[in-house]
Amino acid sequence: MMLAYRLVRLIETHSERLAEGLLVKWQTCERCQDYKKVPPQEFRQRVYEIYHNLGEWLLGKKEEDIARRYTEIGARRQAQGVPLSQLIFAIVLVREHLWDYLKHEATLERPVEVFGELEMLQLLEQFFDRAIYYAALGYERAQAVHTSPREDAEKGMAEHVVGR
Repeated sequence: MMLAYRLVRLIETHSERLAEGLLVKWQTCERCQDYKKVPPQEFRQRVYEIYHNLGEWLLGKKEEDIARRYTEIGARRQAQGVPLSQLIFAIVLVREHLWDYLKHEATLERPVEVFGELEMLQLLEQFFDRAIYYAALGYERAQAVHTSPREDAEKGMAEHVVGR
């Protein structure tokens, strides 16, 4: 567990640099073209918050906290016109950027440290999986609110015509 703590501290300490590096990747990412509707400073700030508060997110926050935060983010991205697939890919990019950083910066000193690292990796995976789920949920809820009664009627007619 000592290595896990050390890796979290390493990430939190370098959160500014990590956020800046990811901002550069994000701005050139072909899979995030519509995500450019999100102001760069807003994107950078959300990423910085994840990295800077990683220990708290992994160890101190409950699933309800992750649900609340990422449902809000999903709803905001939907309102900004970002497709769901790009929202999900942006979260994946945050995770991949973190892995790349850890591969370059973290070194194992003893085999017993592997267990601490595996525990942290499991917590990281769980966090990002939950973030993706709740961001998609918030997105879908916001989308449902913005669907007009006319669109609902047209959708119902189309489903009736094709026999669904």
